[in-house]
Parts: sequence; structure tokens; C-alpha cells
Amino acid sequence: MSRLQRDEAAGPTGDGAETDPLTEVSESETTGDEFTFDDVTVVMGTYNEEAAIATVLEDIERVTDWKANVVCVDGSDDGTPEVAREHGVRVIEQEPQGYGVAVREAVLAADRPVVVTTDCDDTYPMEALPEFLAAINDGADVVSGDRITPGAGAMPTLNRQGNRAFALLASLLMGRRVHDTTTGMRAYRREVVQDITWTENTGLSAELLIRPLMRGYEVDERPIDYDERKGETKLDPFSGGAAIARLSVTRTARAGSPVRLAPTHTSGPRR
Repeated sequence: MSRLQRDEAAGPTGDGAETDPLTEVSESETTGDEFTFDDVTVVMGTYNEEAAIATVLEDIERVTDWKANVVCVDGSDDGTPEVAREHGVRVIEQEPQGYGVAVREAVLAADRPVVVTTDCDDTYPMEALPEFLAAINDGADVVSGDRITPGAGAMPTLNRQGNRAFALLASLLMGRRVHDTTTGMRAYRREVVQDITWTENTGLSAELLIRPLMRGYEVDERPIDYDERKGETKLDPFSGGAAIARLSVTRTARAGSPVRLAPTHTSGPRR
């Protein structure tokens, strides 16, 4: 059972507890039925990804049978937003302000109870979406794609070794083992991502894992394949790495977590 399910089972925490009237409740949430792709919003920040975004969107359409909603927050000056709109995507345009700002805006724009984050450079396997949704239905609050355990051979060596180091640092500081703190592909119960005040930009991908873990949410890491990106990378590995390392230290230090390794929660078969 997820932390959210435990909280719901416990009922209101005090007299007059109310549900946020701005939060849309799906039929699956009210009936207790399992979530389907009709309950899923896939979100991404996009910046000049015209070379890859059509492939990503076609994969989402194929895997979810055109049922998942897609939201892109876009700051491109190429044809990315036009391609997205051709696929029925809701495009929110903004001036380029960085990866985290775009993804945070996309996450907050999601209007379905399950939110999936991914990148638009065709590196992540949309074929994993059914497994991620099944893990949410099995009780996870967060399902996090682990690129590192399977090898991440398509990732540049510097990035791969840096991501291993970030995961080890976060594991030691949080007292539980995590394998990939910077993956861009995760699924969340919407309450998890919309009830937390996000502060990071470059380091948002790590914050989207560390904050839920520190708050006691059930997190399930699932190994995923990782392919070579289409188009040019927009991130500087050095400045990005510094932001992620700082985040790992400051967020866990504030929580005062013990240094005692425990595995992350898993549910169901692993890929």
C-alpha cells in the first residue's frame, strides 16, 4: 500500500478536513478501480527537439493506444511545438528558462491522477509505460526508471560515471539504496508532485526523487533501457553535476536521515 493510500484509509486528520476543490478527481480515484492510460498525463520540457519529438509522441500513442494525455512546456525556436500540436499535444510556450523550470510547469499542468515525466530526445523506452502504470496500481507512489543498473551503454562515459557517483552519494546520505537519481523517466501519483514545493532547475530530476523519498513515499526503481539521444544535448555535465551534488547534500542534511542503506521499495517483476 502506498503512503497516499495509507493516509486515505486513515481518513481526515481533523474536524472539517476538506479536499482541495481545485484538484480534479478521476473516476478511478473515486471508485477504487485500477488506473488505466485514460488516467495518465505524460509531461516533458522541450527545447529544439524537432529531430526526435515525433518519434517519442508516436511511441506514446502506440503504447497507450492514444489514451494518455501529453503536455509539453516548450521554449524552442525550431519546429518542435508545431510537430507536437500535430500530434494533439497541449503545448505551453514559455521563454527558455532551463530544464527544471519547464518540467516543473509541465508537472503542475497535469490534470490526470498519474503523471509520467520523460524527455523528448528518444532516449527513454515508452514501452516501459505499462510496467510503470502497473507498479503504481500495485501501491507505489513513485516509479523511477533506473538506467544505470542495466549498463546505460549509450550514455557518455563521463555522464554515466557521474550518475553512479550521485546515486551513491544520495544513498549514503538518505540511508537507503538508490541507483539512478537523475533519470528523466518516472511515474507519480499526481498528489506527490503537486503537493511539494520544487526549488531546483538543473537539479530538478534529482529533486523529483529525493524529496518524495525523504517524505516517506513508496518509491519503486525499475531498470530501463537507455538509447543514444537524437539531436544535440543542451545540458552542461559540470554545472549540472554540481547542482545535483549540492541538492543531495542539502536536502538530506535538512531531513537528518541516518546513514544506513536499505533497498528501495519494489513491487512486481523487474525488467
